[in-house]
Amino acid sequence: RSPNLNAFIERFVRSIKEECLDRVIPLGEAHLRKLIREYMIHHHEERPHQGLGGRLIQPVDDHSADGPLVRRERLGGLLNHYYREAA
Repeated sequence: RSPNLNAFIERFVRSIKEECLDRVIPLGEAHLRKLIREYMIHHHEERPHQGLGGRLIQPVDDHSADGPLVRRERLGGLLNHYYREAA
């Protein structure tokens, strides 16, 4: 009956608060839902995870290893993802 039963969800809540919600003031429910949706995409497809050895949860394999380096912004530049574009 302790409040810290699930370490995985506790870590996720800490991550979304530190990386997103502490830096943006939601301007309503729709804005909050958009922030969370964008962060979830970043968290699953673009953010390396220490527990997985620096790998992604759901890797997207549409990036080449020899093209120019490209930056993808999320939430107005708050979250950034760098990848190589196909040549």
